Amino acid sequence: MAVAAVTAVTVGLSVVLGGTALADKNANGASTPVVTRAGLDPSLVAGRGASVDFAEQEAENAATNGTVIGPDRTAYTLPSEASGRRAVKLTPGQHVEFTLPRAANAITVRYSIPDAPNGGGITAPLNVTVNGGAKKSMTLTSQYAWLYNQYPFSNDPNADLLHPDWWITECACVPAATTPTPAITKPFRPSHFYDEQRLLLGRTYRAGDRVRLTVPAGSNAAWTVIDLLDSHLVGAPHVRLVAANVLAFGADPLGRRDSANAFDRAIAFAKSKRLKVYIPPGTYQVNRHIIVDDVTIEGAGNWYTIIKGREVTLPAPAPDGSVHTGVGFYGKDASAGGSDNVHLSGFAIEGDVRERIDTDQVNGVGGAMSNSTINGLHIRHTKVGLWFDGPMTNLKITNNVIVDQIADGLNFHTGVTNSVVSNNFIRNSGDDGLAMWSEKTSNAGNTFDHNTVQTPVLANGIAVYGGTDNTISNNLVADPIREGSAIQVGSRFGAEAFAGHLWVKDNTTVRAGTYELNWNIGLGAIWFYALEKNIDADIQVVGNHFLDNTYNAIMLVSDWPVKDLYSITNVHFKDIRVDGTGTSVVSARVKGSASFENVDARNVGAVGVNNCGAFNFPSTGSEFSLTDLGGNDGGGTTGPWLAAWELPNTITCDDRPPVVAPPAPSAW
Repeated sequence: MAVAAVTAVTVGLSVVLGGTALADKNANGASTPVVTRAGLDPSLVAGRGASVDFAEQEAENAATNGTVIGPDRTAYTLPSEASGRRAVKLTPGQHVEFTLPRAANAITVRYSIPDAPNGGGITAPLNVTVNGGAKKSMTLTSQYAWLYNQYPFSNDPNADLLHPDWWITECACVPAATTPTPAITKPFRPSHFYDEQRLLLGRTYRAGDRVRLTVPAGSNAAWTVIDLLDSHLVGAPHVRLVAANVLAFGADPLGRRDSANAFDRAIAFAKSKRLKVYIPPGTYQVNRHIIVDDVTIEGAGNWYTIIKGREVTLPAPAPDGSVHTGVGFYGKDASAGGSDNVHLSGFAIEGDVRERIDTDQVNGVGGAMSNSTINGLHIRHTKVGLWFDGPMTNLKITNNVIVDQIADGLNFHTGVTNSVVSNNFIRNSGDDGLAMWSEKTSNAGNTFDHNTVQTPVLANGIAVYGGTDNTISNNLVADPIREGSAIQVGSRFGAEAFAGHLWVKDNTTVRAGTYELNWNIGLGAIWFYALEKNIDADIQVVGNHFLDNTYNAIMLVSDWPVKDLYSITNVHFKDIRVDGTGTSVVSARVKGSASFENVDARNVGAVGVNNCGAFNFPSTGSEFSLTDLGGNDGGGTTGPWLAAWELPNTITCDDRPPVVAPPAPSAW
């Protein structure tokens, strides 16, 4: 999803803290395993997000002789992009040690190492031992990290401004129109620092065993930041004996030869004989799209079957504007009727995408697929994990892990209907984690349910741009970084109007309500944005929990050039918990109205309602009205968050009040 130019400011709430964990201890007694979900006690997010097969442990809770960095919520810093906004920084010779909370035979490490001086990344080793035993080595890389500059970003840390004719906050000016030309510090706006690696340990270890990650002496990485460790108990490989086995058609499980043609032959044979395609354990080189239609493709499990490809430059741009191709499983284009009855499961897709080119079709899964399923994939280093261009219907996407993307995790783009995205885990997307984008044709009847989205580097955890009768429910969204927040309901990007209803139910957001770097204000953890049309469908926001909000919990906003054109109405908030806001519970910067019922708030840092309306400030009050339906309790230092004097439309406009960092969330 293309987004506006990004800018940077210093965020008042952000605090950079650092401290060495002396004597190889942590705050919990060195060897006590601390399992979290989105950096919180799992009890605080029970029933929300994906049910995953791993235990997530933050490095700052482990034993280390390194340095804890953070917390920090300022964009363009290492801790701000870390899960929970803290991590551990190691120099050569230092380590961090995790105690396994349960049996495990595999780990995932989320980390960052420096870029090369001129961009392009480096590689560096990381040693892994369990209980001081035999050493395994991971090869870390920053080749897929470290973007710079303005959208659509650069891999060159020494690049000049990509858009000198854009306004930027660094100088509060348009550099190309300013005399003398302002000096811009390089590298300009570094971001997308993290990557992750997986490792099978070779045997099963017990709860209480200690996994130590050590940066070896002499490493060419001046520092290594460890964000977290996921510990897994991976089952045996899945075997399908009666199938079109890709090995029989010439596929190379050692990855030395390109297996794309062998995959095509296996698919054709399977369709003629009404068989499934089976991809046994191995790493298979595939450097182009595999077109799938009316076929089932199964791997041995995404730890065992890996489809890995290079990004290939096309000799001439494709009709869709692509200048590259790469590994991906694609349904037929919707203009050709799309694909039907496609079932993909049990393998990993590893791309080679290192730059953002929005016209490129270098996604893990793409095209149009109706009456299809995608289950149990692991997708990384592609542009977008799963991007669908409809019209298409009845697609079920379940139990996938999508990490380290240059752009979105998943996007339903144009005319996707009656489809479900459930129990997926998305981390480190370079744009929206999950999106429904109703460009030109509405998405309708879709559900995003019980997914976890962590650390989207740009834009939102979950975004809905127009559409009809869609549902966002039971999701967990944590740590959005910039140019967005946890959940956005937006009339923008040429989307069709919202119609029918939109249910936003029983979601939890954590450490959201980010700072909007272009507007120089704080957003809400959930924000409604009327940029191109009115938002007036029946929108029910029910049962959501907004925890540890950097700024506001709820925002309804337009943009200055259209402030008198578009409004937001018919939005209803009910049974909401707000635990901690840096500023207000509700910020209204638009004309319209909303109702509130049983919205309970505590640890509110500023006045409960920041009501600017459309900024005309008429004597009759704000152009935005709040309706109190009862049961709205709690507040903060300024009294009840929804006080009688604020109703229905008292002007309380203060977009930049002092920010009060809320305490950590706790049981309600």
